[in-house]
Amino acid sequence: MAKILIVDDEENIANTLKYNLIREGYEVTISGDGRQALEVARREKPDLVILDLMLPSMNGLDVCRTLRQHSTVPILMLTAREEEVDKILGLELGADDYMTKPFSLREVIARVRAMLRRMEMLQTVTAQAEAVLSVAQTAPDALFAKDIIQAGELQINMNQHTVLLREKQITLKPKEFDLLAFLARHRGQVLTRETLLERVWDYDYSGGTRTVDVHIRWLREKIEADPSKPHYIHTIFGVGYKFESASSNNPGHPEITSSGSNSGK
Repeated sequence: MAKILIVDDEENIANTLKYNLIREGYEVTISGDGRQALEVARREKPDLVILDLMLPSMNGLDVCRTLRQHSTVPILMLTAREEEVDKILGLELGADDYMTKPFSLREVIARVRAMLRRMEMLQTVTAQAEAVLSVAQTAPDALFAKDIIQAGELQINMNQHTVLLREKQITLKPKEFDLLAFLARHRGQVLTRETLLERVWDYDYSGGTRTVDVHIRWLREKIEADPSKPHYIHTIFGVGYKFESASSNNPGHPEITSSGSNSGK
């Protein structure tokens, strides 16, 4: 459960944010004072801080500056002021995002999710980089086998951003590649269009779920022998899509395997 610290002296706003964030499954603490908030942050080590600009004892800009001296916690800054200089200064001091009051609760929650997801991805990348460094020091040759997803005669190379089908390179657009890689990493799982939009296009994409269907059709035209009878990308009617090895439909194909850590999330 992610921990969120709300720093705002307006009780109605702080309590409304807390109520809605708790409903989303977050653990929430409120502080209405800048100096007190720094003590809470040092003690509780929150995963994200929602920080108002106008605070008693210490303003939000000074709180942000002090937090950044010892923490990389994501900071979403709130303010009733609209001056561009305040926004720029807040971002330059280390805030990750900025919203002006009044704001939409749905947008706040969406931004909180996105910021936490980016932090999680950064932590994952850092851990992977450390793992790669460890492999490089102990077994350099093993690096060449990392981040390759093999599914029958289809090979996806995450490092080189290439796809081979029967040892022939297939040209994919960036989002086509991202979608194929995500499906392959979650092989055997039924993924809804909404999940694919959120994870491949990110939460702020406004094109609608139709774009998922279009990209699936483009992928099938490039990787399936017969797009109308797919071996790899299967439609789960009324739900979404599932990636499976071609071997489940054609015994002549080898089972899907992954030689790197990206076979998971």
